Amino acid sequence: MNFPLISNLVIFVVLLLVLMKLCSNKDWSLSKKVLTGLVIGVLFGLGLNAFYGAGAASVQQALPWFDIVGNGYVKLLQMVIMPLVFASILSAVARLHQASSLGKISVLTIGTLLITTAIAALIAILVTLAFGLTADGLVQGVKETARIAQLETQYAGKVSDLTLPQLILSFIPKNPFADLTGANPTSIISVVIFAAFMGVAALQLIKDNEERGAKVLSAIDILQAWVMKLVRLVMRFTPYGVFALMTKVVAGSNIQDIIKLGTFVVASYIAILLMFVVHGLIVGVAGINPLRFFRKIAPVLTFAFTSRSSAASIPLSVEAQTRRLGIPDSIAGFAASFGTTIGQNGCAGIYPAMLAVMVAPTVGINPLDPLWIATLIGIVTISSAGVAGVGGGATFAALIVLPAMGLPVTLVALLISVEPLIDMGRTALNVSGSMTAGTVTSQVLGLTDKAVFNNDKDDDLQQG
Repeated sequence: MNFPLISNLVIFVVLLLVLMKLCSNKDWSLSKKVLTGLVIGVLFGLGLNAFYGAGAASVQQALPWFDIVGNGYVKLLQMVIMPLVFASILSAVARLHQASSLGKISVLTIGTLLITTAIAALIAILVTLAFGLTADGLVQGVKETARIAQLETQYAGKVSDLTLPQLILSFIPKNPFADLTGANPTSIISVVIFAAFMGVAALQLIKDNEERGAKVLSAIDILQAWVMKLVRLVMRFTPYGVFALMTKVVAGSNIQDIIKLGTFVVASYIAILLMFVVHGLIVGVAGINPLRFFRKIAPVLTFAFTSRSSAASIPLSVEAQTRRLGIPDSIAGFAASFGTTIGQNGCAGIYPAMLAVMVAPTVGINPLDPLWIATLIGIVTISSAGVAGVGGGATFAALIVLPAMGLPVTLVALLISVEPLIDMGRTALNVSGSMTAGTVTSQVLGLTDKAVFNNDKDDDLQQG
């Protein structure tokens, strides 16, 4: 009988039950519950790592059992992402008849997302150059080799082999029902486009036949509410999923590998923090107090940081924008939904740009060349459309950008040991970017309810 394995699993179950007991406190916010799960997971993982060592058989045998909770939660997130994005975009577009024109809101929201992504790419390039980061010296171990094989199998002929025009063309939905199943790497942006067309068609129906249009809008509202209930049901499992995921990450991590890549982690978080400053400057220019803005969206950023899912943050993002920032429902829904698929500042902006600068010298390219930098920023911005809002979006973005720049994708796999650590910060930045876009759009159109924004007594965001 394998006593170390059994004891590890017993402790895991006991901690899970303790977490469930703590999370039963109705006075706790979702962010606090998730943060508690993260802390317990990190401490348990550190304990396993310190007692057995990262490569110990008893730890490696326990990780698949931890995956039942951790990866089970991730699969639930993946289950809801397509229905969530479809319903959110459809509802956001269909509601625009209550706000300003679709064109203005679309241009302002998407424009802000893309501009901030371009700025994120520029900051990432400058930070990477300042730290002198390159891909030289990174060792390819067993995990890295397996990751490279997985990337080649999963994306060969799908992403990295596409030219930029082919990639853009692949966004257009040919069979929306197939895209709803996630059949293609670019399925999510195809679903966004299909939902947007459906929303525009609903607006046209309202103009042509108000009675039928009202019924369609009612059906869309019901669908949106139904899907949101599903999402909230899944979100209740977030503290437990985060606990299991963090336990696996910390227990299975080689501390020496993390130390070797420590400079990359530090550089990544400096770039992320600089982009938060940029978001503050942007909302400040738009007439919003940056400090108040970040205080009001802090619970959403905390949830995004711990859950590592931009898509799962949509409901909290919409509520924070409408109930704390005073942004109309239509704009809030539009910004939150599009922000999960277009212009992710962290996953689609900072990460691929940093990797490109690190790889360039290894293939004889001068990363200081202004033309090369401008090209990289352009490709990063264009390819930021269609990056999924569930963990893995940064990898997808890098696999688009690197081949488009004529660079190998091997580096994506060599950073696997620090990927979860950096992904938390990137996800929080993604969500901050979408809420910045919603705030700017609302401000430019003069639709922000300043009484709500200036209210110091914020409503608690719904937990389930």
